[in-house]
Amino acid sequence: MPRWPLMFLFAANALAVQQPPAARPDSARVARVLALLETSDSTVCELAAQAISNAWGWSWEPQLLPTPMPMPMPAPMPMPMMRQGHGPRARVHLNHRAGWRGADSAAFGAFRAVLRDDNRCVRNIAARVLGRAGAPGSYDAFAALLREAAPGLRETGALGLGELEDRRALRPLQDALRDRDARVRAMAARAVGELADSGSVAMLTNALGDDAAPVRQTAAWALGRLESPGALSALGGALKDASPDVRRAAAWALGEIEDRAAVDLLLPLLRDRDAGVRLAATHALGRLESPRAVRDLGALVRDTSSDVKRAAIWALGQIEDPSAVAALSIALKDSDPRARQLGAWALGQIETPDAIDPLAGALKDREPDVRVAAAWALGQIESSRAVEPLKAALRDESPDVQDAAGWALDQIDDERPVRVRVRPRLRKPI
Repeated sequence: MPRWPLMFLFAANALAVQQPPAARPDSARVARVLALLETSDSTVCELAAQAISNAWGWSWEPQLLPTPMPMPMPAPMPMPMMRQGHGPRARVHLNHRAGWRGADSAAFGAFRAVLRDDNRCVRNIAARVLGRAGAPGSYDAFAALLREAAPGLRETGALGLGELEDRRALRPLQDALRDRDARVRAMAARAVGELADSGSVAMLTNALGDDAAPVRQTAAWALGRLESPGALSALGGALKDASPDVRRAAAWALGEIEDRAAVDLLLPLLRDRDAGVRLAATHALGRLESPRAVRDLGALVRDTSSDVKRAAIWALGQIEDPSAVAALSIALKDSDPRARQLGAWALGQIETPDAIDPLAGALKDREPDVRVAAAWALGQIESSRAVEPLKAALRDESPDVQDAAGWALDQIDDERPVRVRVRPRLRKPI
């Protein structure tokens, strides 16, 4: 086995597997693992950092941004008619670990000892742990790092201040946003976003004018974390940035703010040459749920990017406007089965009788998942016109489709008006 997987396994086992769930981190073991990681390959260190964070209940993000621009695709649609009694049911036991908050001062000392290490990954592990745990003296230690001559140390100081969630950090971070090193400025913008303080809109808006694209991108992300309508104008300007990463982050941020005033700002990005930007704008418009976006989103149902196409279908379902039926009917004939399934889901969200005919056709799709979605959608619409196609689906070769059709028929039957039949009285023969 190559050397680096062995090192990774040792590091992961040392701080995760071998340690009982409720145990406090052992300072000697922590020190040994950190010493090993100091000389390891950067990939090994990142993997070990992920193992350490997972073991103690928080996520490790090796990227500059805490997440890779969250853009969730449609969640699985609700299927209340799923088969009963088939297959085992998994029970999930949540393990609430004491984690680093239960560590003693010696364990924290092992992390403080490497805050100035030459290995960037090791420094950042220490900053994340000390910050997440709120370890005593961490604020002063991180603030001191921001005054160091080495830019790498200043970057680690900014990272740690963001993890602490201490409003006192806003002032030193504001100074760090003017640091001569772009990496430090980007990390300072990230930290301000982590603090999510509404008073930081102005400093992040200024950072949108930074010379370095990563700084502008992170500032846009941070403004999305603040969810302040006061950032709309500045983010609108960032939508025209030369960097697609900045445009993507700005579009995502506008979706997080959820102010419909951003609709007109986002619509031009649906024609952006970068698929990632189109995806971000599509997701944001789905979050805003404005009928004004239906026509432009409908055009993306034929987009060359499968991700953009699927996101557009999802967004149309989120908006729930009947004018989207034509575009979603096209999606039901797409070569991508996932797009067809989403198209059926979206039509079920809209709940218009105009969708009955295309959904009835989808009940004959070659993919069972699409047929299930079509049956579910017809149940959502609750029209008697869907009864016959659904009765035919009761004989489908897929048990899941049969269940979906049965559920849908129950939905329709529940909505039928109750007719009271009175038996006529018969006269007794004389």
